Amino acid sequence: MRKKKINFSSKRKRNNLNVKRCALIAIAAVLVIVVGFKGVNATTAFIEEKRQERIEMQKKAEAERLEEERKRKEEEEAKKKMVGVTHEGKKYTYDAKKIEEKLAKYDYSNDGKKMVFLTFDDGTSKTNTPEVLRILDENNIKATFFLTGSNIENGGETARELVKQEFESGHAIANHSYSHDCNKLYPGRNLDMKAFKEDYEKNDKLLKSILGENFTTHVMRCPGGYMSWKNMDELDKYLEKNNIASIDWNALNADAEGGKKSAQQLVDYAIKTSKGKEMVVLLMHDTYGKEETAKALPSIIKYFKDNGYEFKTLS
Repeated sequence: MRKKKINFSSKRKRNNLNVKRCALIAIAAVLVIVVGFKGVNATTAFIEEKRQERIEMQKKAEAERLEEERKRKEEEEAKKKMVGVTHEGKKYTYDAKKIEEKLAKYDYSNDGKKMVFLTFDDGTSKTNTPEVLRILDENNIKATFFLTGSNIENGGETARELVKQEFESGHAIANHSYSHDCNKLYPGRNLDMKAFKEDYEKNDKLLKSILGENFTTHVMRCPGGYMSWKNMDELDKYLEKNNIASIDWNALNADAEGGKKSAQQLVDYAIKTSKGKEMVVLLMHDTYGKEETAKALPSIIKYFKDNGYEFKTLS
């Protein structure tokens, strides 16, 4: 019987094809695994990126919430603070810093608009302050009271109640030192900054004790007037640092000048020193012994009303 001849060449070809197929399958499998692994990695990276984005967004939202809360609290605290006047009294005020600058430059113009600041020093007093407040109220006018602590304390509870009445009626409250002792504050006519600061801050604490811890004032008047004393540079720095305006005057009724004057003389002097000025800061006193000032006040008010002045307070 004749043996069948085997075709080894054909068999090798088939084997080679099978090997190639297996190799391709293996390569494809590897590619699938690699691509799949990369896909898994890419998906994981994408998920992680989105997670981080959410975390950052949450952090940003929380930071914004905290900032809004901080601003809200600041606004609430600011609303509580009363700088020289009640919140209702703000509508009568004018920026004291601007007036301080104009007084320093002897610039009493105001673009054709007339305004007057009625200011009273050295109160309160149990004798004259009530009458001054009554007249102001009758005329619906607000004034600025530069208060002296020693006079308040000497007047006891009545004087403290008058301070509250001034404040609650919409008048502005300013600091005029505690002692008004010029020999202590300006020995040899030179400023003693340590003594002045202690005196000023003692009066500030007294006013807070009467009007509440939320009260402060950024307006003061030096006893005797700023312009009367020497070596005031240290005070300038203190005032600038604490945002305090030092207010003198450019008109007066002369109730503290020379001998005692009648009410009419006080009126005449107030008119004489105010004429030709669009911006008037009128110095008067409501302390003890100033009964004629209270008597003169209605005529002084009438003069400014008749001449088109607007009444403002300093804060």
